[in-house]
Amino acid sequence: MRKYESEKIRNVAILGHSGSGKSNLIEAIHFTAGLNNKISKPTDAVNLTSSMKLFSVEYHNNKYNILDTPGYFDFSGEVISAMGAASGAIIVVDGTTDLQVGTDKALEITDDFNVPRLIFVNKIDSEKAEYDKILEQLRERYGKKIAPFHIPWGKGDSFKGFINVVGMFSREYNGKECVTVPFPEEYREEAAPVREMLLESVAESDEALMDKYFNGEEFTNDEIRRGLRAGVLNGDIIPVLCGSTAKNIGIHTLLDSMIDFLPSPVDILATRYSTDFIIRVFKTVVDPFIGRISYAKIVEGDVDPEVELFNLNRDSKEKVTKMYTMVNGELKEMDGGVAGDIVVLTKLSDTFTGDTLATSKDKTPIEPLEFPKPQMLVAIEPANKGDEDKISTGLQRLMEEDPSFTWERNAETKQTVLGVQGDIHVNALKDKLKDKFGVAVELHDLKVPYRETIKGKSDVQGKHKKQSGGHGQYGDVKIRFEPSREEFEFTEEIFGGSVPKSYIPAVEKGLRESMEHGILAGYPVTHIKATLYDGSYHDVDSSEMAFKLAANLAFKKGMEEARPVLLEPIMRLSIVVPEEYMGDIMGDINKKRGKVLGMEAYKNRKQLIKAEAPQAETFKYAIDLKAMTQGKGYFEMEFVRYEEVPAQMAEKIVAQAKTEE
Repeated sequence: MRKYESEKIRNVAILGHSGSGKSNLIEAIHFTAGLNNKISKPTDAVNLTSSMKLFSVEYHNNKYNILDTPGYFDFSGEVISAMGAASGAIIVVDGTTDLQVGTDKALEITDDFNVPRLIFVNKIDSEKAEYDKILEQLRERYGKKIAPFHIPWGKGDSFKGFINVVGMFSREYNGKECVTVPFPEEYREEAAPVREMLLESVAESDEALMDKYFNGEEFTNDEIRRGLRAGVLNGDIIPVLCGSTAKNIGIHTLLDSMIDFLPSPVDILATRYSTDFIIRVFKTVVDPFIGRISYAKIVEGDVDPEVELFNLNRDSKEKVTKMYTMVNGELKEMDGGVAGDIVVLTKLSDTFTGDTLATSKDKTPIEPLEFPKPQMLVAIEPANKGDEDKISTGLQRLMEEDPSFTWERNAETKQTVLGVQGDIHVNALKDKLKDKFGVAVELHDLKVPYRETIKGKSDVQGKHKKQSGGHGQYGDVKIRFEPSREEFEFTEEIFGGSVPKSYIPAVEKGLRESMEHGILAGYPVTHIKATLYDGSYHDVDSSEMAFKLAANLAFKKGMEEARPVLLEPIMRLSIVVPEEYMGDIMGDINKKRGKVLGMEAYKNRKQLIKAEAPQAETFKYAIDLKAMTQGKGYFEMEFVRYEEVPAQMAEKIVAQAKTEE
């Protein structure tokens, strides 16, 4: 593919609810550009999209880098990757239903990234389509920013196409394709107030145009387009277009609108031309045949293939021999790239998502993308014994592709723990482990990392004495135990050498080792203070080992006499939900043995609820929250402290632990 000028490039993310027609839109764009000869029907089976995909399309001497994103927000990390490279967005809306949760989240993320966008209302040819209702719901959210560029022309059996109130022309569907036809006079009255609203927006974009508007002068088409573009770029206008991806209705106009109203790299980048070349990798794919494939946005400069780059994040070098783009799912070699373009690089040895590469090592790395924290924790185990290493290798490679999940091998519970965005996310990772790395895994509930401590005090003696011929073993200690604010405190008050100083470290070591397994259920012990104050020794039979064993005996007695209790981890939750779900959420927190700490207004008529709950009740909270809020709620969670487990629950946990033992 030839090198395009920056002015001719558009980097556009496609977002929307699953099933709204995003993949169908990609097909229709390819069909319009002559890259395929068929568009799937809405009833055709569609595979679940779990990864962002790049499609480069050449149309009317422009280059469109289209970033298709998953509709399920379990894959929100993929959306963030796309937004890290996109300069504009198309939000696809299903015109046959109310605004869906995926639409809401797409609008929210484009708000957060402050990205100019167009809204494409799809399936407008359907009997069920309610374009006016969609506009009304959009206006409830954005007010006068919502600017309909189109009016549907008829409905159901009488559907003909759409009317463009910007250019005052119509596109009529003749059964095979859309063709431009004169403006239908019977729609002039309906179109007038919509067009007047657009003209007001045009007037507000420029003082000269404002004067012209108030003087009653007509705007030229160029003035209208220029004013609308300015409004879209600064976020004051969100155009709404309509069409049908399945019938290729509105796709030509949508492609033209991307050029007319969405920003080119020249509008976005401060440095258009530079002697240095800088790119940031925003997505990594691990291909079983090619290896690591890196998607990168050119931030500065103009470069041809065959270049040596410095990885500014890792202080390493990378040799680039060829640059590619992705056309119809296949790598296609490029003649080079310019500022703002998106390129695909292969076989980079030490470069990962978020890294910055440059021809000069003196440049500053670009801030990495911020991915969401895990919403759900789940344990995985190999279906076949001996596959542990395969799991580790596979997960490490998948993390290169998807930074929105985490994993660790928990030394305490002996589980491999995944932090994911939801149940769909974890199942997708499970499938990828099987398909890419040949390792089958099973999902399990997490084991809670309980702790044990004491509520009272004790004063005990631990004496280890053994005679078995030759040297014996003798260690004798007296220790006071009590609760502590610290995880572990050890002090000694030995007088007169009752325990030689050389053996005191062995006593402390014996206590620390004993704390690894408590007396109730074998969980680690925390927040205790041990004071060694007396003891005795034998000149011949005493040793470090004997005093370690004596300390162990004292620990067990001391724990038993100091009212041992079980502790559980408490998590702090920050939950964002629409206002109408507040009561349900707070009631559910109470059922989970939690407590609400407070709440405050959040963006777009939502509420932020601060709460705390035991970790045992929150492992699958992502699923519960999704069910209670129809997918509209989300949260972050972090550990805050340990608290005592209620007595009845503690009895069950102890009994279960002893059964497993």
